[in-house]
Amino acid sequence: MQLYKTDLHLHSVLSPCGGLEMSPQAVMKKASEMGIDIIAITDHNSMANSCVYQRAAVKFGLNYIYGVEIQTAEEIHVIALFDNWKIAKEFNKELFNSLLPIDNDAEYFGDQIVIDDDENIIRSIKKALLNSSIWTFETTLKKIRNSGGFAFPAHVDAHTNNVISQLGFIPPDANITAVGITANCDEKELIRQYPFLQDYALIRNSDAHYLNDIGSGITEFYLKEPNLSEIILACKKKNGRKIKYKWRNNDKQ
Repeated sequence: MQLYKTDLHLHSVLSPCGGLEMSPQAVMKKASEMGIDIIAITDHNSMANSCVYQRAAVKFGLNYIYGVEIQTAEEIHVIALFDNWKIAKEFNKELFNSLLPIDNDAEYFGDQIVIDDDENIIRSIKKALLNSSIWTFETTLKKIRNSGGFAFPAHVDAHTNNVISQLGFIPPDANITAVGITANCDEKELIRQYPFLQDYALIRNSDAHYLNDIGSGITEFYLKEPNLSEIILACKKKNGRKIKYKWRNNDKQ
């Protein structure tokens, strides 16, 4: 097994709340400098920039996972990850069609920019990405699973837009193995407050919207190969794969 550093939740120039500095080359250069091995771009409700960032990741020797941050009908944020672009692309189309028909206010929220490999702007997405899908939390999880993806609720320790803040609990039939936490989360305090979270793998991410935030939150996985299938096994603690929790004693990793 080898230890891989991951950041599975960060944004590109597509996310209107993100900085225009989050270009493919700049993001991957920074991630490489921070020692990240596996990265996933998870823009709000769209994977329109995913392939451009995947190709940039390859240039910097990073392993890339296709991802998206979905806002459900209950305003719960869910990370969906895929290891196959053909499948991710079809899921992305269905997700985009499920978004409420509201236009983005670029002056207020920011631009939603799609770029090419040379980082030229090729178009802007008109539909508001900082909005909800008509999919419920339950429906979102089912659609991700049915598409062969891996889902986990994002930033469960945040004040808003997470499954606990919106529902007060994680539905017992959610069939998830992991939850996301923010870069500065105190895991021990989080579990003290919500004891049921000890039953889930905790995935720390940066949720970076600006370059300086990249690497602020990472998760280290013991994996055989740097891919999504191995990460899923680690979240399930199967076949020797596991997460390295720095806040625990070494003999409990």
